[in-house]
Amino acid sequence: MSMINYASREINCKIVYYGPGLGGKTSNLEHVYKKVTPGSRGKLISLATESERTLFFDFLPVDLGTIRGFKTRFHLYTVPGQVYYNASRKLILKGVDGIVFVADSQMERMEANLEAMQNLYDNMAEYGYDLTHMPFVVQYNKRDLPNAAPLSELQDALNPGWEVTEPGRQRVAPDPWHAGEHLVAQLPTGEWVERAPYFEAVAVTGDGVFDTLKAVSKLVLKSLS
Repeated sequence: MSMINYASREINCKIVYYGPGLGGKTSNLEHVYKKVTPGSRGKLISLATESERTLFFDFLPVDLGTIRGFKTRFHLYTVPGQVYYNASRKLILKGVDGIVFVADSQMERMEANLEAMQNLYDNMAEYGYDLTHMPFVVQYNKRDLPNAAPLSELQDALNPGWEVTEPGRQRVAPDPWHAGEHLVAQLPTGEWVERAPYFEAVAVTGDGVFDTLKAVSKLVLKSLS
């Protein structure tokens, strides 16, 4: 999990962008890298395979404040999208502080999205991580395409929610990013469920990229405070 550098008075946090191949993970990181002030970011490192790239860079945002006098440096990673690179996926997840799942909105990519989401849950479980109890955000990318699935279908398939069993958390929690929607709500059948925050995006143009990043960053900071 997060590491503290007392010499530089920084808390280092790891955020991993997960999802199917060609879904937009790389486009997210490349856009963030281009927009972050050069003086506050590290080098963009690209580890290429025959058909995929794993990207990494770190940056120090200037507008998120400090935690107990420590600045927070975020290390952003993508994972290979193809399943046969699963060993690399698992390695990159080690020590993760926050997850962004980048889903491909195209209807014909739903199966790949579901496979990647299940793979994420499986790999997190191998480390003993509970995805429902850590900073986790879903991004629906490629919303500009004519074959993009309706948002409601994507939510039902990829972000249906998980049961909230702790009595203290069984109360309505509004979604701060979508007016009139809720992150925690009670179903007509009586169960309480919580969904991950979600965002619509067109990563190649930058739409929704920073909204997604800011949301997961704030959740990470909240988990540390």
